[in-house]
Amino acid sequence: MMGPETAIPLAAIIIGLPTIMITVMANRFFKFREKKLEVEAMNAAEKAAQYASRSHELEERVRVLEQIVTDGGAQTAAQIEALRDAPSRRRKTAVAAEPPAS
Repeated sequence: MMGPETAIPLAAIIIGLPTIMITVMANRFFKFREKKLEVEAMNAAEKAAQYASRSHELEERVRVLEQIVTDGGAQTAAQIEALRDAPSRRRKTAVAAEPPAS
């Protein structure tokens, strides 16, 4: 038969060891979850920045379209033609600037 001098340390080992092991495993689990959430938060912040950038680009395009719609048709047509003529003028000036081939 066991006396109180052996029952108390045995009970401490039987109860204490599993409690310590469960505590260590829970601590590791929660640290892992914390790291995982930090990575997800960082990814979410990056995506938010990308969406904000894209949103800004789209807002500028909408402003241009609103300007085209609200401006007079003749002025818009002249601006479009000026944009079309700009590349051909650049090509002509580049060709004129080249020295003649001998």
